[in-house]
Amino acid sequence: MKTLQVFSLHFLVGSLFLLSQMQGIFAENILENDKQALLDFANKLHHLRRPLNWDENYPVCKNWTGITCSEDGKRVISVRLPGLGFHGPVPENTLSRLSALQILSLRSNGLNGTFPLDFGNLKNLTFLYLQHNNFSGPLPLDFSVWKNLTIVNLSDNGFNGTIPRSFSSLTQLIALNLANNSFSGEIPDLDLPNLQLLNLSHNSLIGTVPKSLQRFPKSVFLGNNESLLNYTITNSPIVLAPRERAKNVGKLSGRALLGIIIAGSVLGLIGFGFMLLVCLLRKKTVYNFPGKLEKGNLSPEKAISRSQDASNKLVFFEGCNYAFDLEDLLRASAEVLGKGTFGTAYRAIMEDATMVVVKRLKDVNVGKKEFEQQMNLIGNIKHENVIELRAYYYSKDEKLMVYDYYREGSLASMLHDFLSNLARKRGDDRTPLDWEIRLNIALGAAKGIARIHTENGGKLVHGNVKSSNIFLNSRHFGYVSDLGLSTIMSALSPPIARAAGYRAPEVTDTRKALQQSDVYSFGVILLELLTGKSPVHTINGDEIVHLVRWVHSVVREEWTAEVFDVELLRYPNIEEELVEMLQIALACVVRMPDQRPKMSEVVKMIENVRNRRFQRLCLHRPVIETLSLHKY
Repeated sequence: MKTLQVFSLHFLVGSLFLLSQMQGIFAENILENDKQALLDFANKLHHLRRPLNWDENYPVCKNWTGITCSEDGKRVISVRLPGLGFHGPVPENTLSRLSALQILSLRSNGLNGTFPLDFGNLKNLTFLYLQHNNFSGPLPLDFSVWKNLTIVNLSDNGFNGTIPRSFSSLTQLIALNLANNSFSGEIPDLDLPNLQLLNLSHNSLIGTVPKSLQRFPKSVFLGNNESLLNYTITNSPIVLAPRERAKNVGKLSGRALLGIIIAGSVLGLIGFGFMLLVCLLRKKTVYNFPGKLEKGNLSPEKAISRSQDASNKLVFFEGCNYAFDLEDLLRASAEVLGKGTFGTAYRAIMEDATMVVVKRLKDVNVGKKEFEQQMNLIGNIKHENVIELRAYYYSKDEKLMVYDYYREGSLASMLHDFLSNLARKRGDDRTPLDWEIRLNIALGAAKGIARIHTENGGKLVHGNVKSSNIFLNSRHFGYVSDLGLSTIMSALSPPIARAAGYRAPEVTDTRKALQQSDVYSFGVILLELLTGKSPVHTINGDEIVHLVRWVHSVVREEWTAEVFDVELLRYPNIEEELVEMLQIALACVVRMPDQRPKMSEVVKMIENVRNRRFQRLCLHRPVIETLSLHKY
């Protein structure tokens, strides 16, 4: 009996293991089916503006442009492919095989044909964006198969026929846009209590607006038969009919009439003043593109209307898997991150919550061809210590660059910003800048700049090396951004505030950046890391001091220990390393450019400091603990 129980237990465990293995294989097969459906879709549509990076040899959930998978990575749940230049009808039996699909966006392409009937297989579809295509023909009569639909946008196509009454069964629907099509007939009674946004304008609809839709403003029905507009908005104050109003006016006293006239005049003046203020604000916003000063939207109407070449597109580099177009970018919610030498940086948040950094350049002094050549040069640099340029946009009046957004923030904010320092003192979750991390930042940034100097036949210059352009990667090594722009800009303008402390003497004199001046600027960053001070700061309240001059004066008086950040002095046995790094920094900031080391040499010097540190630590720590220190 006991043997039988043991056998049963082993059988049960084995069965459960086998079942789990089969489930894993089954899940992989389902994802593989989704992957093949996407490949079939892409292979049957041609004439893309930019190629998709859909490679069957790479994971669909991590590398493919516009594709999002479920949290467990087993199914494709979102396909966002706007503005990719697709032409022709949606291939049958392709996207319709993605049975777990929740979000489908094919807007702003050249797709045509009728509404894909096999989309009826997408039972989980929640958001459907097909606007700005060339679809035609009637819509399916039965929309109840998509019971989870929340947003439907089919505007700016050639759909015709009547609006399906089955829309009324979509109880989750909050937005329906059918504008700028050729729908005819009467508007069905769509009694949808959750519906918040509706647009049926510019079709050929007739009859009257159903009572259930009379809560919407008349603008959503414009461009149809005029009879649609003969209704009273039900959620507005009660308006007397003309005859009733005339009849009651006669019963008002003269004093009441005088009060009404005065009140009307006051309201008119207020309204005029409000409209004047709005106009002034709008005028101001145009010149503060993108967005409403520091927060707002990147308005495509304002940007492109000022451009003489609105046909220009956002150009993405190979390997970028962002799924947005210029319209998405310019409509994104935006916040100013900072204003620098070459322009203003914004954090833009897309509709799918993707965050990117948009750099709006100023004073570009080259034409389109030279600009594109420089962008291609910058965008093709692939190095773990250089932030990749993901995309760019060129028109006569706007030049934009798109980068990944990094939450850690810049080295400048970590070292100098009041809020960052306050958070560090309070034990916030920000990365503390101990000596280990500062050394890693210096090494990573040095490697990044050295890599930049090898491009364009060894002639590429970063041109804007400063701590606000140094960021931390996931392993807390420094990497650089904002590179290679000095060659396409007008002569460098006189710097202001903190930025003045980074400029080498020859740049101040000639307004032209060189690789040697990058070395000087990097030396200033080393001094920042060592001292914790800004490159230009004040002492005794108002005396302005340049960091390089201050360090030279302290070292000259043999008060070297006074140079270092008090935060660093808390760490034991690093005095020798601090002095060695100080010597490297001082070598970088010598006045004569030809006496400065090359960045490749600076990298080796910092690596030597770090390696000696590693060797010392090995004498005091277990082997397993020290292994992580030397990985890079």
